[in-house]
Amino acid sequence: MDTNHNKGDKFFKTPGDWIEQSKQLKEKFSILTDHDLKLEEGKEKEMLERIGNRLRKNREEVLNIIKEINLS
Repeated sequence: MDTNHNKGDKFFKTPGDWIEQSKQLKEKFSILTDHDLKLEEGKEKEMLERIGNRLRKNREEVLNIIKEINLS
């Protein structure tokens, strides 16, 4: 039985340079802090929660915002 079908929901992988993406997020959302955007290996979920709490968005909305940053 395959138990890895939810694996993609557990981990966040940035599709590019996170330093540049975090700068763009801070420009777009001045309320975000360096601490909110600090990406540590194994703690991606916590970072997404910090961003979501600060922006009052759910996880899916935060992921969509990050995807939009990547497309611009």
